[in-house]
Amino acid sequence: MYTALVTGGSGYFGELLSKQLLRQGTYVRVFDLNPPGFSHPNLEFFKGTILDRNAVKQAVSGVNKVFHNAAQNPLAKDVDLFWSVNKDGTQIIADETAAAGVEKLIYTSSSAVFGAPKSNPVTESTEPKPGEEYGRAKLAGEIICKRAVQRHGLDVAIVRPRTILGHGRLGTVHVLFNWIERGLDVPVLAGGHNKFQFVHSDDLASACIAASKVRGFATYNIGAAEFGTMRELLQVVIDYAGTASKIKSIPMGPTVLAATLASAFGLSPLGPYHLLTYGRSMYFDISKAQKELGYAPKYSNSQMIIESYDWYQANKASLSKGGRSHHKSPVKQQLLALVPYLLRMVPA
Repeated sequence: MYTALVTGGSGYFGELLSKQLLRQGTYVRVFDLNPPGFSHPNLEFFKGTILDRNAVKQAVSGVNKVFHNAAQNPLAKDVDLFWSVNKDGTQIIADETAAAGVEKLIYTSSSAVFGAPKSNPVTESTEPKPGEEYGRAKLAGEIICKRAVQRHGLDVAIVRPRTILGHGRLGTVHVLFNWIERGLDVPVLAGGHNKFQFVHSDDLASACIAASKVRGFATYNIGAAEFGTMRELLQVVIDYAGTASKIKSIPMGPTVLAATLASAFGLSPLGPYHLLTYGRSMYFDISKAQKELGYAPKYSNSQMIIESYDWYQANKASLSKGGRSHHKSPVKQQLLALVPYLLRMVPA
């Protein structure tokens, strides 16, 4: 039995990854400010922040592999935290992982490092060009990991997921499900014909674990194998829910400008990354992961959005209590709550 350290192991994805590792017989040490929401005989909790070098030094001691997931996500909209946690924290993790002689570091990056790509599919050889601060900070984390390979001989795998869905996933998805449940209209930008790929949290966890077993530095782009347009995906949820919601197309330019201003003044939960990508095509070529990791995603876009909606329906009574991470918690809609009513003036 080997020991895995999971940073951010009490967050949405970190907790699911920890559970999958435990099912495979791995001893898991969760490193987080908050304890995980479950217990297991082979689960250990180590309280701390990745910005505390002494705490990190203790956390990595005696572990075989480090799965680094602790990060500030786009919903935080805090530029200082993006850089301190996602960059400086990753530097500390890389330094101390190398110093401790850890066998492998698996860094969960983000598709945000590519911003809004000019062409698709995006491959591992596509040059990263982040379009906002969150993506830039995550790319800085990748660069830190690559330098650790060159300077310290640390074995690293970088895993870049598309937007994550799955049971328990909330954040901005909560807004969508709430509107559809109530039969309110849902907007798409410029027709909603942009192809948009998601990844199920379980598929992503499988990819991270598979990457941890491959020797030598590598980067993998991870997403669903079956996906379509944003309009098609929203229609799947509406049809499944059986409500009166309709999809309404609105112009991209003025909408993004208005939403950007609302976000900047703290009147909307959406961050720059959401506004950059919602109306644009973005999907990965996952062939490298399929070939080298045996990656075989079990979920299509449609399957994972339906599972996510089912979880929302089954748990909505307790959602007002929120969670500890942004992706585990519903968001306050703020000015977004007005959008469905404004859409009434837009023809179907």
